[in-house]
Amino acid sequence: MNINKIDLNLLIYLDVLLRECNVTRSAYQLNITQPAMSNGLKRLRALLGDPLLVRTSEGMKPTEKALRLKPTVRKVLLELEEALQPEANFDEKSSTRVFRIMASDYATSTLIPGLLNKLREKAVGITLDIMTPSDVSFHDVEAGKIDMAINRFEELPQSFHQKNIWQDDFVCMMSTNNEVVNNFDLEAYLTAQHIWVSKTGFGIGVGMDPTDVQKLGWVDEALQSIEKTRSIRVFTRSYHTAMHLAHEQDLIATLPRKVAMVNKKNPDVVILEPPFSIPPIDLQMIWSPLLHHDASHSWFRRQIIDTANELQITDK
Repeated sequence: MNINKIDLNLLIYLDVLLRECNVTRSAYQLNITQPAMSNGLKRLRALLGDPLLVRTSEGMKPTEKALRLKPTVRKVLLELEEALQPEANFDEKSSTRVFRIMASDYATSTLIPGLLNKLREKAVGITLDIMTPSDVSFHDVEAGKIDMAINRFEELPQSFHQKNIWQDDFVCMMSTNNEVVNNFDLEAYLTAQHIWVSKTGFGIGVGMDPTDVQKLGWVDEALQSIEKTRSIRVFTRSYHTAMHLAHEQDLIATLPRKVAMVNKKNPDVVILEPPFSIPPIDLQMIWSPLLHHDASHSWFRRQIIDTANELQITDK
């Protein structure tokens, strides 16, 4: 095939079609009519000698050739968009830019307050629009609709830029009236009632099953490694809720240290080291290659890292 015959618009059509597997939704994404989208698919089929999308009982499904093309087409378009981004200087003092951040509850509780303080000093006109993991998708980040996602991620698309913000370990937070405070060992931990809290990744969460250790996460996997389990009384996706409930005299919240230290001066709770080993977690930030060379975005990333470094020093 002669590459001169390829219309760039057709690659854009193909990228969206392979992502949506639906002509109507693809047309909507590109803000064109459905007949125009159907005509684009017809031209792609003729150009590539393959049906690309085949109608099945479960809707339109990509062919084997389409599946092979999908990552290549996405990579080519992302690199082209990145190369065409205009260069510009950024004046933070006069900027009124809105930065849209997907931040986990953990990141919002620990990093964001310090970041806001830094922006008050350097860029009073900048606004943060903070979203939750259920508000956005990886596609939103990849397309540059979200400036930054800050969370703990298991797997990431290869196209994303990423950087570790910090590593955090775990502590136990409980009421000063909790009966295990003065004799806090593994046996006391296991006989107590616990608050489970976790929020990671993208998408809407599902209900939790206390018996499904594989989905319970860091703390319970660490307990499973020593053939132990704990009694979970409350499940929550909010660290603020967990910290509030930890004031109850019969509950323990096992939290990342930086979250718990928000309450370090609270006389009603105590923060103790867990009586077993829990692997640390990494907080990461990820962003689209489309934004990587943008001057304002580059400045903003530096503010996040500077804030994280300052908080690390404060915690020591």
